[in-house]
Amino acid sequence: MAHPPAVKPTAPAAARRGRPRSSAARARVLQAARALIEAQGPAAVTIEAVAARSGVSKPTIYRTWPNAPAVVMAALMASAIEPETRRAPGPALAALRRQLREIAGTFASRTGRNVTQMLAAADPETELAKAFRHHFILARRDEGRRMLAAAIAAGELRRTLDPDVTLDLLYGPIFFRILVGHAPADERFCDRLLDQLVGGLAAPRTVPARRVPKRRRRDQ
Repeated sequence: MAHPPAVKPTAPAAARRGRPRSSAARARVLQAARALIEAQGPAAVTIEAVAARSGVSKPTIYRTWPNAPAVVMAALMASAIEPETRRAPGPALAALRRQLREIAGTFASRTGRNVTQMLAAADPETELAKAFRHHFILARRDEGRRMLAAAIAAGELRRTLDPDVTLDLLYGPIFFRILVGHAPADERFCDRLLDQLVGGLAAPRTVPARRVPKRRRRDQ
């Protein structure tokens, strides 16, 4: 009588691909990208170079970022000052001023200047330019939209404002200076821009009419 074939013990299950994203791995990737930018410029940031420098595998990097330009933008944003606009209490316009200063500080850094130079020379349809629009400009614009809504609700700005036009008026001059480079987009410029813009957007204040005392008529 034939015996059934012996069942071979199964090998230990291989580690599953696609493990949960590690914050430590993310930090190593961004650190490696910043180091490459500082040493050789944004063009040196490739997935292969970042993987070699960080020790994080390429598949793991691709699970978080679609391409190298997206990694460049993430490194740029991570190198900025910790945003205070989402955690600091106070008037909405004050939070908006802090955000504009953070943008100026980001591009005043060496990393920011390197990215600016590359963007200025790049075609608008390159992956880097698209990443800049989606991961930086539009992200800041969305934050600004929330702060504008809060300023309108608090009576700091007129309720009749067109939010999209206002956002273009606010961020357009800053990014124009960043990309064209004809003048600095520093904190002083951001302050002047906001002050001048708010001067035309502020909610009108009702001033009580001055009461003029009646003069007594003299009898003729």
